[in-house]
Amino acid sequence: MADQIPLYPVRSAANRKRAAYYSAAGPGAERPSRYQLEDESAHLDEMPLMMSEEGFENDESDYHTLPRARTTQRKRGLEWFVCGGWKFLCTSCCDWLVNVCQRKEELRARTVWLGHPEKCEEKHPRNSIKNQKYNVFTFLPGVLYEQFKFFLNLYFLVVSCSQFVPALKIGYLYTYWAPLNQRVPSDMVFLRTSEKAGSCFIRTDQLDGETDWKLRVAVSCTQRLPALGDLFSVSAYVHAQKPQLNIHSFEGTFTREDSDPPVHESLSIENTLWASTIVASGTVIGVVIYTGKETRSVMNTSNPKNKIGLLDLELNQLTKALFVALVALSVVMVTLQGFAGPWYRSLFRFLLLFSYIIPISLRVNLDMGKAAYGWMIMRDDSIPGTVVRTSTIPEELGRLVYLLTDKTGTLTQNEMVFKRLHLGTVSYGTDTMDEIQHHLQDSCAQLHSQAGGSNASAAPPRKAHSSAPKVRKSVSSRVHEAVKAIALCHNVTPVYEPRAGEAGEAEADQDFGDENRAYQASSPDEVALVQWTESVGLTLVSRDLASVQLRTPGGQTLTYSVLHTFPFTSDSKRMGVIVRDESTAEITFYMKGADVAMSTIVQYNDWLEEECGNMAREGLRTLVVAKRVLTEEQYQDFESRHTQARLSVHDRALKVAAVVESLERDMQLLCVTGVEDRLQAHVRPTLEMLRNAGIKIWMLTGDKLETATCIAKSSHLVSRTQDIHIFRPVTSRGEAHLELNAFRRKHDCALVISGDSLEVCLRYYEHELVELACQCPAVVCCRCSPTQKAHIVKLLRQHTHKRTCAIGDGGNDVSMIQAADCGIGIEGKEGKAASLAADFSITRFEHVGRLLVVHGRSSYKRSAALGQFVMHRGLVISTMQAVFSSVFYFASVPLYQGFLMVGYATVYTMFPVFSLVLDQDVKPEMAMLYPELYKDLTKGRALSFKTFLVWVLISIYQGGILMYGALLLFESEFVHVVAISFTALVLTELLMVALTVRTWHWLMVVAEFLSLGCYVASLAFLNEYFDLAFITTPTFMWKVSAITMVSCLPLYILKYLKRKLSPPSYSKLTS
Repeated sequence: MADQIPLYPVRSAANRKRAAYYSAAGPGAERPSRYQLEDESAHLDEMPLMMSEEGFENDESDYHTLPRARTTQRKRGLEWFVCGGWKFLCTSCCDWLVNVCQRKEELRARTVWLGHPEKCEEKHPRNSIKNQKYNVFTFLPGVLYEQFKFFLNLYFLVVSCSQFVPALKIGYLYTYWAPLNQRVPSDMVFLRTSEKAGSCFIRTDQLDGETDWKLRVAVSCTQRLPALGDLFSVSAYVHAQKPQLNIHSFEGTFTREDSDPPVHESLSIENTLWASTIVASGTVIGVVIYTGKETRSVMNTSNPKNKIGLLDLELNQLTKALFVALVALSVVMVTLQGFAGPWYRSLFRFLLLFSYIIPISLRVNLDMGKAAYGWMIMRDDSIPGTVVRTSTIPEELGRLVYLLTDKTGTLTQNEMVFKRLHLGTVSYGTDTMDEIQHHLQDSCAQLHSQAGGSNASAAPPRKAHSSAPKVRKSVSSRVHEAVKAIALCHNVTPVYEPRAGEAGEAEADQDFGDENRAYQASSPDEVALVQWTESVGLTLVSRDLASVQLRTPGGQTLTYSVLHTFPFTSDSKRMGVIVRDESTAEITFYMKGADVAMSTIVQYNDWLEEECGNMAREGLRTLVVAKRVLTEEQYQDFESRHTQARLSVHDRALKVAAVVESLERDMQLLCVTGVEDRLQAHVRPTLEMLRNAGIKIWMLTGDKLETATCIAKSSHLVSRTQDIHIFRPVTSRGEAHLELNAFRRKHDCALVISGDSLEVCLRYYEHELVELACQCPAVVCCRCSPTQKAHIVKLLRQHTHKRTCAIGDGGNDVSMIQAADCGIGIEGKEGKAASLAADFSITRFEHVGRLLVVHGRSSYKRSAALGQFVMHRGLVISTMQAVFSSVFYFASVPLYQGFLMVGYATVYTMFPVFSLVLDQDVKPEMAMLYPELYKDLTKGRALSFKTFLVWVLISIYQGGILMYGALLLFESEFVHVVAISFTALVLTELLMVALTVRTWHWLMVVAEFLSLGCYVASLAFLNEYFDLAFITTPTFMWKVSAITMVSCLPLYILKYLKRKLSPPSYSKLTS
């Protein structure tokens, strides 16, 4: 209905066109592409919501729109080409060439015959996996592109090559050229194992990062063969679906033709062994179905993308500005020469003479600094276990504006604790679990006595204990039925580990006591449920593919045959099991799942929705448990239909789901369980610190809305006094329009939105939604898929142009982590997939605070100071060269030659300059105590055109003073000018390092004196450049001292006055 409400645009000329478009196009209709169509009637998607508060005064303001400036008119011509169009064209051409060269063959289903490869029609690719980033043909161009896309490196390549031309050679060549368990081999169908149960456990840590055991089942037809050699004598084949990306699903059939009748057996993910997985138990035999590039592991491997830090991009822009200054200065020099002689040669020589304006050591120092920052992070005892997996973006940790975090395992521990059992009329918590034990003991004793009476041949059936009240019996039986359902409906396997010293004992001699038992499952929720049933008296003793054994409080063993298991999927949101009680032959279908999935399956009740909501508000993860008793006829009918559906090649999943759903009707509601996922240690103070640092935190989770909201409150992501706007579910454009306008009226409130509503809003109002969300102090996105998480990160980067950080602990967070400017992975219970894919790996969420506000802040400020100082070092000597050439008739002759130029950038100044990576303005404890200091970094004030121009002016002043002072004070020989100016230059650089340092480190002092000592010691060997007799006289000393004092003393005075009149934000903390 909302889709048909007409709009009332401000401009009435296109009113009829837009109204007709809006009323005619339904929510599922195809819309014109945004930013592409120029027709006025096609611009409805570009008409934003009301942007001013005045519009809300009208009753019909919900659909008022304002025209937005056209974004489809792109810049063309020379301006577009220079500003980035050339890069766009090159990228488009490269992408086209890659697509042509790597055109993929069409993937098809195939049939694989056992022992008869000649019968296979489908050709397999070579079973070789190439996971390197480059090959022999792309390595050289790829590496060159990655290096020379930075203008700095490209510039020095040209400068270095020019030195092979004799007419352009101005120095030594070395000045410019210097050296700076065995895994499954392919995708297979599991045919046979040495394990008697016909199953084995595998680990998929290299496939999805998960370290939990996963159960795989051999094809029953081949497992039953008497000997291994019989596999090659039978006439059988496997039909497999075409290769796909999904590692969690598989459809195929196994057919044996030489039996009567032919055997047909359906294959699923449980019958597969994917490449790169590890077989954890026994020996396995399989038939290969996919090889090489068609394996799941290769198909799910994406090409890595190089992340570039914002600081590197800013320095690249400054380098371009320096190049413009270099060219301008060279042109001025040639112009003042009057373009005499071969002026173009003089122009190029001037370009080389002034090339130190762009110092080659800039890239080297910055890269060495990044390595030093990584080493410091990993050596920090306050954040043990932290691993730096990148050497390019440590400064990004100091520029973050948005932190997008997962919930389960990141903010929470992913350690589940059973907290609540609700039966509808009665609820049990942690303080009343003893009552459940008593009910369970009474019910089991009563059933045991009834079973004993029925087994006695002459004894009549015994009545129930009349002494217990009737209500008590009812509650006890309900509690028993609920606990039994929880103990049976799962995929948990008990594992018995031998004691120390018993590793060599046979399996029959091992101790299967409770103290040696551990539970293994792919979900910590299920382990928590089974551990709870053990704590109340009903213990899971053993489980395999065919049976489950439980031990009652009285010590009796209950055996159940497992007839069918229906695993949990993200689509169904539930799992089930059909078991047969061996003592009574009763067949029962148990099922548990999310309340949204189970509410339509169970019998009518008036408490399920309310209680699930109450538990969710307490931060508990809820599961609804139900059962249905089946007759033998009902089960046999289901079994035949289910077998037929599993043998289908086309739409097998849909057909199997339809058969299973035929059982999911009118089920008896047993209970609702509540499991708590505990918060990580110190989550609340960490989030508070990050918020005070000016970082906006978004929580992206796949959990339900109520649980996500509760965790957001309990973790103080959203303060309890802060308003929360829960975005109502929307399915159409009109509903999204109304809800966005309703949200715009709110101020300073957190936003909670579901993935489905997010998808609808992004389809029609992407810009408006992101703009509104960015104004919120916190955002919670629930029911998000991994793809949506990555999409949200990309939207923030595109619309805000701010730096983003994503943090998670599971394989479903990898895409989000890789899409962010900076990715942080936590090594948690969900495996190491996120940790291995991230730029930084930590062990606990609380370490994020110190990683950002201490190391991120320090890395950025240090690199900013280091980069500007290295540019200052080059600008000073270039200014001196310009003054020297101007005085001597604009001659393109170098002022310093040979080792002087090499030593200036290395042994004479390198150590003090690089020691700036140890500088810090405040101590780490102060940075943690006052995270507000982090806010200044996001503005980029430590490295900007303003600070760059300040350093340029300082360089021009000092270079001019050094050169003019030396020319003014020298007496007879030109060699004295070189000695005086160069010595004063080295001393000036050492004093400028001391001026820049804010907190002295003992290594800085060592570096200063070491460099000074190296220079003094080298004077004895520099008789080619210096007059040794002159540099030992007092005249040389006072002239050098006077020039150095004039070049540095004013700067020290200015720094003192600035700290007194306009102190920085951190100065009060250090005083």
